[in-house]
Amino acid sequence: MRAQAQSIADLAGELGLWVVLGSIHPLTPPHRPHNSLYVISDEGTLVARYDKRNLSHTELTYLYTPGTEPLVFEVDGLRFGTALCIEANFPELFAQYEQMDVDCLLISVMVDDAARASLAPAYATLYNQWVGYSVPAQFGATAPATITAPGGRCLARCPADTRPALAIADIDPYSQDADIDTALRHARPWRRTARAGLYDSHVITRDARSNTRTSF
Repeated sequence: MRAQAQSIADLAGELGLWVVLGSIHPLTPPHRPHNSLYVISDEGTLVARYDKRNLSHTELTYLYTPGTEPLVFEVDGLRFGTALCIEANFPELFAQYEQMDVDCLLISVMVDDAARASLAPAYATLYNQWVGYSVPAQFGATAPATITAPGGRCLARCPADTRPALAIADIDPYSQDADIDTALRHARPWRRTARAGLYDSHVITRDARSNTRTSF
């Protein structure tokens, strides 16, 4: 596996591509490995690693050691965050990445689950980020890989079959597309303001009509 990972890194350098690669990261015996994402630069260098923090019962019991930290890395001024599989079911991770000013969340999933795939546009809508949702080709018929824009619009989708394919889209923080512009310039800043105590000064605490909840 280490040799295969290195061969991918070498090819990334040859092609000038950034690559986020899912793999197992061995630890010192007898510790179980991490379930990880390797971040490889366009120079073919391993620059970061994300270790899955929220493990399933089986993973925690028999397979892996949990990670402890989020990962944010930058490419050409864009900030990317990472998550793995079942972590799509933990919205607090995605809220954390929003607070870390992430522009695009990359979710790598090893499951044949249309319901989980539906969370990608949901998070793009809730947190106004691009979301890349990646699955192995064998699961593409149920839940193909997608790239979703801030606001929830699908920008690219692999064919709904089991053939290998690519989803490709521009990630432009200065986009003039109406929905992306609204999500980035209006919705995201306003929601941050709302979460930071916007309503506190408007709350009324001593109004009988407000406090009595059993009358019309």
